[in-house]
Amino acid sequence: MKESIVKTTYNELFYRIAEILVQARNNVVRQINRTQVLAYWEIGREIVEFEQKGKARAEYGENLLKKLSADMTAKFGRGFSAENLRLMRKFYITFGKSKTLSWKSDKEKSQTLSAKFEPMLSWSHYCELLKVEETLARSFYEQESVQNNWSVRELKRQINSMLFERLALSKDTKAVMKMAKRGQIIEKPEDAIKDLYILVSYQ
Repeated sequence: MKESIVKTTYNELFYRIAEILVQARNNVVRQINRTQVLAYWEIGREIVEFEQKGKARAEYGENLLKKLSADMTAKFGRGFSAENLRLMRKFYITFGKSKTLSWKSDKEKSQTLSAKFEPMLSWSHYCELLKVEETLARSFYEQESVQNNWSVRELKRQINSMLFERLALSKDTKAVMKMAKRGQIIEKPEDAIKDLYILVSYQ
């Protein structure tokens, strides 16, 4: 009997310690993601501001990104191709003055890497969001990602299924969102009302 009590107590101890470590590791990952996103936003800002200061600098054009790519790769290693730098520039231009859920702004423009903006998603999330050209749709997917803790894979799936466009066309947005959460790709608004589960759920 005593051995059983000790074993139960030990198991509880083990799981509590395991939970502490899992939480700590998750916190580290979140902090790394936040720092990475902020750094890339700052890099994008530096590039944009350099390009905008005078005709002489503007003449660099694409050559600027190629030169930066070569120099940064030589100094820091992989991850700074001209395409990636172009993406960082687009990131700043697209989210530079964002006031959506995934950013908290103290000022219109961040001057340091410290805490003027607070990204809530990973860099991989933002790479997917940058593929969405329409502002309202991008804002929708951004907010849904934050609120529902979408993985990058889930975000990509919802964008590819054109969830925002389906919702815009549908009169039953609750049904569409219900199907989206269940992983169904809706081909047309009528598909939502064909699903018996949804009809029963929303009666």
